Amino acid sequence: MQDRIQELRKEYRKEVLDEAATHANPIIQFKKWFQEALDVQLNEPNAMMLATVNEHGRPSARIVLLKDITDIGITFYTNYLSRKGKEIAGQEYACVTFFWPELERQIRFEGKLSKVDAKISDDYFAIRPRGSQIGAWSSPQSQQIQSRAVLEENERKFIQQFEGKPVPRPDHWGGYQLEPDYVEFWQGRENRMHDRICYSLKEATWNRFRVAP
Repeated sequence: MQDRIQELRKEYRKEVLDEAATHANPIIQFKKWFQEALDVQLNEPNAMMLATVNEHGRPSARIVLLKDITDIGITFYTNYLSRKGKEIAGQEYACVTFFWPELERQIRFEGKLSKVDAKISDDYFAIRPRGSQIGAWSSPQSQQIQSRAVLEENERKFIQQFEGKPVPRPDHWGGYQLEPDYVEFWQGRENRMHDRICYSLKEATWNRFRVAP
């Protein structure tokens, strides 16, 4: 198996990425790339790897889903009492990575996380499928449980509790916005000579530059 793993290779030839072809604002550049991902109908282009660290500096990562792109950052929703929520409460800086192999592209955001306004979380929660709304109440996310039966019993309880009426957003569930101070756009190229165009925010101004692959 080791030989087979070492032999796994892919050449990237689809596109090039030049500084002159990118927007001066990385959020606008990301919107452009995200629209291209939508246009080719990628499978879940909003799936992103969120990396956080705990009080000991130990990292953890998981896939979450992008739900909004604002003028200053990107938004996702989760359980505030989950492992990621607790790590964010203790260390507000995090990193998010998108990987779109069909387009041979990666995008990385680094920056500060903060909770979105409660009204924004309420508005988004209200348009979620009812089953997902019930799920937000039913799952003590990241906590150890005896069996799946615990989840199923919780689900039955909250289905009954909210029968015939709207499901309110639980206080422990809502959105975070990552406001980046560093963004990198990666375009695969032949012979591992990839294009990497980066943006760094200093004194409210984005500086754009290239780094070696």
